[in-house]
Amino acid sequence: MVVVSGNVSAAGVEETLKDFWVSRPRRSLGARKVAGVAAGVAERYQLDPVIVRVAFVALALCDGAGLLVYLAGWLLLAQEGDEVSPLEALVGRGRSSTPTALTVLLGLAVPPTSGLLFNGGFALVAGLALSAGAVYLLHSSRGAENRPVPTAPGRKDLGAARAAGTDQEAGVDERGTEPVRPPAWDPLGAAPFAWDLPEPGAAPSAATVEQRPEAVVACRRKRSRVGPLTFGAAMVVLAGSIVAAEHDPWFTLPHIAGLLVGVLGLGMLIGALTGGGGKGLMWLAVPLSAVGVLASVAGFQDFRDFDGPAGSIKAVPVSVGELEPSYEFGAGEVDLDLVGLPEGETARTTVRLGAGTIRVRVPRNADVVATCHTNVGAVSCLDQERQGRQQSVTVDENGPDGPGGLKVELDLRTSLGEVVVTRG
Repeated sequence: MVVVSGNVSAAGVEETLKDFWVSRPRRSLGARKVAGVAAGVAERYQLDPVIVRVAFVALALCDGAGLLVYLAGWLLLAQEGDEVSPLEALVGRGRSSTPTALTVLLGLAVPPTSGLLFNGGFALVAGLALSAGAVYLLHSSRGAENRPVPTAPGRKDLGAARAAGTDQEAGVDERGTEPVRPPAWDPLGAAPFAWDLPEPGAAPSAATVEQRPEAVVACRRKRSRVGPLTFGAAMVVLAGSIVAAEHDPWFTLPHIAGLLVGVLGLGMLIGALTGGGGKGLMWLAVPLSAVGVLASVAGFQDFRDFDGPAGSIKAVPVSVGELEPSYEFGAGEVDLDLVGLPEGETARTTVRLGAGTIRVRVPRNADVVATCHTNVGAVSCLDQERQGRQQSVTVDENGPDGPGGLKVELDLRTSLGEVVVTRG
């Protein structure tokens, strides 16, 4: 086992990474959600699996870095019961239960993951660098935890030994680690096996009972600062991101959510490594992860899409001057009835709605030029209808009487909801 002290040298980093590869985690069979990568890492380093999964989601928001790392773990980590990883089995170095066809497909999926699903760039490189740093720090601090027994190709590993009921032949205990045996000679009585411990269920002494309340009070007083400090750091990042978004288009809603989840995930990881708590941050990290993923899938790039007051408005202008040039709401409903506008005029307006419904009625004989768009929802723009993600319709249509009369120009957009334009 490699121990890294305060001064980190290049040789120390290399030795740590080599030791990580030799004793790398195995993908879990019993606790897996997809391929068992996160559960395997958690079991190897004695962490909460939810923390590891949140870390993968946070990295996924860094332009797909988490997906790349997960695919790499799927290909390079052996599953419980296998001799080698799927990639090693592909080149004939041992046996893996992963089908060869699936291994090839996973390998082919690696290059386009960041390019097709996300905008590959600085965030992707930063996410991969964070992943490498996390692996190094995790292994250097907890590499001695639950080290797996190396398995040579052609021999039964722990999973196979358990299946055959031959744990003793495999030389491992029931937890999958090398058994710890008491020394043959222990003159100082330092071995835990030689201690004279009371039998389970023995009644505690009166002194122990008397001291128990003070011990409980001392434990209660020792509270970790990891959680509050991490929450404070996340709030600082949020405030800074909102300010930066006014000047830098990189700070979109998915990226801001990814930054926040990354800060919370780092805090939970530090708390898990130091025993300092921070697990309560999960109640913030999980919803933020869902927001980031949904925003990426749905195409919500600018958090200002939902900026503005919430409410509903119904306007029935009878002259072009009464029609506002723009209507903007964070959420609600905008209902415009333009049927009463006089002929021979040109009416223009723009509607921006974060979430809700936009309804516009135009005169039967009006000449209409309208753009109707929704990130997620439905569009019914005169006789054209669409629904789903990123739906946009542009119409240029005269009324039944042909060109002439009232001209209406509309630009209607909602991030989440419905856009409807009809003739009155």
